[in-house]
Amino acid sequence: MNIDLLHKYSGAVPRYTSYPTAPHFHEGIDNTTYRGWLGALGHRNRLSLYVHIPYCDRLCWFCACHTKHTLKYEPIAIYLEALKQEIAAVGALVSPDAVVSAVHFGGGSPTMLDPQDMQDLMDCLRRHFTFGLAPEISVEMDPNDLDDSRYDALAAIGMSRASLGVQDFDDKVQKTINRIQSFEQTKSVVDAVRARGVHSVNCDILYGLPFQTCETLKTTVDQIVSLDPDRIALFGYAHVPWMKKHQSLIPEHALPDVAERYRQMTMAGEMLRQAGYSQIGIDHFARPTDTLSQAAQAGALRRNFQGYTTDTADALIGLGASSIGRLPQGYVQNMVATGEYQRMVGEGGLAAVKGIELSQDDHLRSHVIERLMCDFSIDLSDLQHRFGKVSHSVRDQAQQFAAGDRDGLVRLDADIFAVTEVGRPFVRNIAAIFDTYLGNGRGRHSVAV
Repeated sequence: MNIDLLHKYSGAVPRYTSYPTAPHFHEGIDNTTYRGWLGALGHRNRLSLYVHIPYCDRLCWFCACHTKHTLKYEPIAIYLEALKQEIAAVGALVSPDAVVSAVHFGGGSPTMLDPQDMQDLMDCLRRHFTFGLAPEISVEMDPNDLDDSRYDALAAIGMSRASLGVQDFDDKVQKTINRIQSFEQTKSVVDAVRARGVHSVNCDILYGLPFQTCETLKTTVDQIVSLDPDRIALFGYAHVPWMKKHQSLIPEHALPDVAERYRQMTMAGEMLRQAGYSQIGIDHFARPTDTLSQAAQAGALRRNFQGYTTDTADALIGLGASSIGRLPQGYVQNMVATGEYQRMVGEGGLAAVKGIELSQDDHLRSHVIERLMCDFSIDLSDLQHRFGKVSHSVRDQAQQFAAGDRDGLVRLDADIFAVTEVGRPFVRNIAAIFDTYLGNGRGRHSVAV
């Protein structure tokens, strides 16, 4: 990779897990709006539920999630009562003809929940929503929280996909990011969930961490591959201390520069491909037999706040403090602060505080950016068929960018606007040319590579 090209396109841009991105949500979307959107969901709609547990028993300094540290269970128990109230309120507004096809428990650390509380929470979801046959149940797991009773509870709720954050197994890196987790611990989790019938295991690896080198990352990748996970996510560490103050505890002098980040990313990606994984989009890898690989091959890959997914639900309903949902009309986000979330739910059942209603142009550009992030190409004639005259602005932008591209990032053949191999590391930058919100407002983002 040409170092000048790397620096030219390594600026801060969104990760595009949504469009418009969260910094452009506004307070004009509230509980009244949300009630109307929920009430419009009917028998033609398939639902996906995201359930947020905003607590951890340790605070990892690299983390950019909405979570808080606690060593007591009482705050979690109080929060769960509010969460179940919200589930009941939302479920009462949604038609029983709308069927749930997937549930994702995220955080924070969902595996902090007591085993009975985890089962009670799933029972609550099933009481208030209509579930389809064999829904996908995925759970983010912290190996430090787990024991046999929790494994059994996760099996009882029907967990079908386990997601483990690894980051890096190197001792120095782990101490610097306050995430102590041995390979042996991680292997024990993989063995335990597979013994209980979980059909899919995902592991997350980070590059660009403090004191991380290609050598430490190579060892980590080798160890992860030895576990034979079905999916592996290879994320670049997003250093955003202006948004997450605890990241200021990470020494910036120890962070690799953009060239080293790129070397780490390409080395790890090549190792995973050599190990038999197919690359999915910019940062996921999956076994060829995995549904994620199959969706990518079929052009059916999707992207949401959990990253790349096979989830084709018509609506994603976010439950819990800070959760974001996407409905056909637009995005909605709950109150972030857990105390205020609990107060709002106690007073009225819902806790929506901001969001954005999607215009026809937003729907168009959301589709364009998602297809670029998933397929690295867009079919301009298909846009005309789907969106009509409103798509002409995107066609003009694509043609202008292709005509002015001197770096070989894209090519335009007939009506196919495609990202080249040279351009793939910079697809977020390319997607950004279709983002009419970027540059407006106060949103700040992580580096592109």
